Amino acid sequence: MDLSLRPGRAEDAAECGRICYEAFHGVAHEHGFPPDFASVQEAEDTMVMLLGHPGFHSVVAKLDGRIVGSNFLDERSPVAGVGPVTVDPAVQDGGIGRRLMRHVMDRAAERNAPGIRLLQSGYHSRSFALYAGLGFAFRETVVCLQGPPIGVTVPGHAVRPAREADLAACDDLCRRVHGTDRHGELADALARGTARVVEHDGRVTGYATDLAFFAHAVGDTAEDVRALIGAAEAFGGPGILVPARDSALLRWCLDHGLRVVQLLSLMTIGFYNEPAGSYLPSILY
Repeated sequence: MDLSLRPGRAEDAAECGRICYEAFHGVAHEHGFPPDFASVQEAEDTMVMLLGHPGFHSVVAKLDGRIVGSNFLDERSPVAGVGPVTVDPAVQDGGIGRRLMRHVMDRAAERNAPGIRLLQSGYHSRSFALYAGLGFAFRETVVCLQGPPIGVTVPGHAVRPAREADLAACDDLCRRVHGTDRHGELADALARGTARVVEHDGRVTGYATDLAFFAHAVGDTAEDVRALIGAAEAFGGPGILVPARDSALLRWCLDHGLRVVQLLSLMTIGFYNEPAGSYLPSILY
């Protein structure tokens, strides 16, 4: 097997997108779940964004001269997020995914990242075995939820668009809850216009980069996160991700019409703090 790895390029987006769609669609269909990407175009659009963003490190696998897979490392914040890692279904189970994972793990080590995190679909036992074998520790089960906007407010918790002046308070909040900030992701969301904050008693007590699969939220309390969910106009992609152990928040979401799409596993290497508040992870972590 003449396998080689190289950095991703903008012109790889179409082929990497096709592989990404087929890989996720294949395993989801096999287990009776909806795919993470609704179409080849959606997967390709994601690849265009990842390959063109300076905050993401990309790696492409080539076998006998053709692209057969890719992986990404989100380097926008101190802790790195992995994925999506995808391999062409025609050549899966041949060690390509392991090579792609080893590459981004080595990259994180070279950059002295304090930790690496990812989320893994609970129905995909092979990927769970791969990550566990590479040293990732299981941390908790996360529930993907989707449905119509809830359209409720939480008394005393006002939600508004985030402003640049909110960045420091949001970073402080994330450090209180997780022990580290996610400044780069928040700055990107602010530039896109999707970031929202919650104010309670005259201060910022929660924020969300969006309410979507590729977005995260942090709050001092569950009420802060409920306010963000309640104010969302839609839930992007497959849906939002709610830690299963936060049973009160999960039940609140279900009571307000959201439905369970799938369960995922949050897995980590290196630095990890048990969250000291309420949060919604993104699909990257």
